[in-house]
Amino acid sequence: MTAELILVPYPRSVQQKESSFQPSETLAISIADASVLFEAQHLLKILRPYHPKVEIVLGHVGSHTINFVLQPEIKAQGYVLDISSDGIHITYSDQAGLFYGVITLCQIIEQVGTNLPCLTIEDHPDFEQRGFMLDISRDRVPTMETLYQLIDELAQVKLNQFQLYIEHTFAYQEHKQVWELASPITSEELLLLDAYCRERHINFVPNQNSLGHMERWLIHEPYRDLSETPDGFEVFGEWRTPSTLDPQDPRSLDLIKDLYAEFLPHFSSDLFNVGCDEPWELGQGKSKEAVAERGGRVYLDWLLELHKLVTENQRKMMFWGDIIIKYPDLISELPNDIIVMEWGYEAIHPFEQNCQKYADANIPFYVCPGTSSWNTLVGRADNATGNLKNAAKYGLQQGAIGYLITDWGDNGHWQPMVASYIGILYGAAVSWCYESNHELNIADALSQHIYHDATQTIGNLTLQIANIYKHIKPAHINGQVLAYALQWKANELEAKLESVEGWGGEKTNISSTNLHDVIAQLHDLRGQLTHTRIQRDDVTLILAEWRQAIDLLIHGAEWLLLIQNAGDVSAEEQKRKLQRLMMTQRDLWLKRNRRGGLEDSMHRFQNLIDEYGAIAYEVSVQE
Repeated sequence: MTAELILVPYPRSVQQKESSFQPSETLAISIADASVLFEAQHLLKILRPYHPKVEIVLGHVGSHTINFVLQPEIKAQGYVLDISSDGIHITYSDQAGLFYGVITLCQIIEQVGTNLPCLTIEDHPDFEQRGFMLDISRDRVPTMETLYQLIDELAQVKLNQFQLYIEHTFAYQEHKQVWELASPITSEELLLLDAYCRERHINFVPNQNSLGHMERWLIHEPYRDLSETPDGFEVFGEWRTPSTLDPQDPRSLDLIKDLYAEFLPHFSSDLFNVGCDEPWELGQGKSKEAVAERGGRVYLDWLLELHKLVTENQRKMMFWGDIIIKYPDLISELPNDIIVMEWGYEAIHPFEQNCQKYADANIPFYVCPGTSSWNTLVGRADNATGNLKNAAKYGLQQGAIGYLITDWGDNGHWQPMVASYIGILYGAAVSWCYESNHELNIADALSQHIYHDATQTIGNLTLQIANIYKHIKPAHINGQVLAYALQWKANELEAKLESVEGWGGEKTNISSTNLHDVIAQLHDLRGQLTHTRIQRDDVTLILAEWRQAIDLLIHGAEWLLLIQNAGDVSAEEQKRKLQRLMMTQRDLWLKRNRRGGLEDSMHRFQNLIDEYGAIAYEVSVQE
């Protein structure tokens, strides 16, 4: 029986017995006191459809009951689930361990009902902190209902840390100009989320970028003079508005100090992620001479100032490691209570080598892989699983203290949350127990625990959709070409394709033959969605989100065909098709997300609308 069970994360030890547990007419969940009522109620909710007479009782321990047993010798967050013919026992040393034992029992009940196979499961996590970070600063800010649902989904796969990546999307009282069009998270909402997470044994960690990626601040006059390059800068061949604070200006630190003072009291966590990734202009503007003279110490000095502020606020500081890793000699000068967040989102990211540098310096660090959903619309499944797997493997080897799955929203956050489920599920599994889960059957796990698909087909189907990028290539470009193409102009195509050439020289295949083949595959996969039987309240919305993402990818392929004069549809008709897709995108966006940021995201389609108009005009003139 246990060989047929699909458990996520799969436990580190499962011992099957010969007999089975068959409940009596009445079934009791026995608790010692009210401190574990939430866990008991969670189990009750799952049991009720299968056994209507189940109830929670205080202090009663007997045969054919479900007993919660406190035992200090169990490892932190660990549990022993013992199902025997005369009763069920979940043994634990802390409430998180009890909760995870309950989750495992619920997963079994949902698959076999209450006639349970007798077995003993002994389990505990590899990483103490196993988290998920959602970008809410690239236009898309979820509704509270969406966030509550996401937190529940994270808890069900035993993730225990949650971060919302914030640049400008918290409603700071004195900075309305920055966030007024963004439908930001409010003070009350942060407090509610913190309480909701605590109940589910999730550490809700504050996250506020504090050096780079501050463009939504620095575009406004009250803040522009604090930037490295007030008039803008060039990166990747593009001119951008200022995005990085001048770390040598005392007023920059004053701003950050004020933000921390208002933001941090909303959180019960003792951690704080200050960001500090990708300060593109550092050394190009006001700090040019200082960086030329002192190199990475300009960046290090800023980190140390932030560390003082964070410590004064009684938190432990986390920061992204992409800059400090370039100055390995400076790593040892970091405070020993700081946490480096080692991030990288390709399957070939050098987690092993980079983590070794932090381990050698005795600096605590997390490994931070990603879902590979951004810039793709549908995900990059094989890249995501390779990235997530290597982060867990080498993080364990080198002594990482945490594992954070990241989910970004680059270029307008066009992808729906469903595109991230593969990464969330697999990352949760390998961070819980790498040995038991690195070869997880992801398709079956998705079908069973994410989609609750009675046909057990949607898991494999979504993996195929999320691997369509492999037919276009290259594999390593932080996105997929068909999604990128929706924001490219025709005269940029050659340069853009050169810029996304994969590491190792892998070339893009946008030949008309290949594009027609990919379009046919996408249409076929889209059609197969109809044959699934997802048992979720939001099934209609989930299917609509997948269809929309596929339709946009198809449109990207058709745009590339049109550029090559190999398309079957005129520019004018393509424009009308895109306008219909834009209407659907607006509608689906508002089902799960706030209105703020929507117009900015939709504006990114304008390049293609303009291109279609220009091509249609040229054709009409020629005729």
